[in-house]
Amino acid sequence: MKEKLWNHITTVRKQSPLVHNITNYVVMNNTANALLAIGASPIMSHAHEEMVAMQQICNSLVINIGTLDTYWVKSMHLAIEAANKNKNPWVLDPVGAGATPFRDEVLSELLNLKPIAIRGNASEILALAKHNKTQTKGVDSTASSLDAIDAARFLNKQYNAVVIISGETDVIVSDELEVKLNNGNLLMTKITGMGCSASAILAAFLAVIPESAEAAVAATALISIAGEISAKSCDGPGSLQVSILDKLHSITENEFLKHLKIEN
Repeated sequence: MKEKLWNHITTVRKQSPLVHNITNYVVMNNTANALLAIGASPIMSHAHEEMVAMQQICNSLVINIGTLDTYWVKSMHLAIEAANKNKNPWVLDPVGAGATPFRDEVLSELLNLKPIAIRGNASEILALAKHNKTQTKGVDSTASSLDAIDAARFLNKQYNAVVIISGETDVIVSDELEVKLNNGNLLMTKITGMGCSASAILAAFLAVIPESAEAAVAATALISIAGEISAKSCDGPGSLQVSILDKLHSITENEFLKHLKIEN
């Protein structure tokens, strides 16, 4: 599978998919730069009047609920309806799932609209599956990714979506395969929006790769390996953030394959 994953990375670079992001205020700049770094193109838009037209020109959609309000919720519904009509894949990033009743109500509605992929930390995945015995700490997880595997399996069966659990070990769960990735670096958790960037990168891969599970593994491995390599030469989270963007742009096949730690 290793060589296939690298081929998926080069496919994104060559095809440069346009990704529509309805995401939170905190991470828009980070997300846009991450997409540009991997060779994709970002657009951030949430005006009701252009949701349908946007999905006619974009190749995929990211729904990130980090900074929810009622206007944006309607934007999300309009965009998803248009994405489904145009057969554009869309990703749900359930930021802060379980934190408030409003957040959980919105997520329940969005799940029923059938995302092709769900990507979140362990606490968020547990909350979505209603198995949550831990608490969400803001948007951070208080659980291990390995604790949420059963919840991810449940979500996969219930909604037919690939589920990605982020953590010290990233876990990808689908009908076809179950993969663990042991890349990344703890310092990445000190940068806001790393998970949001990962969800946007995932959407770019899903736009051009028909095998959604393989797309999820490749996207997750790419950002984790970029962070792992970059952390070796950084003094802290500020320099790491910039270095990750550089490495997303410049990573080579040899670097990727050398660092990839995958368990099937």
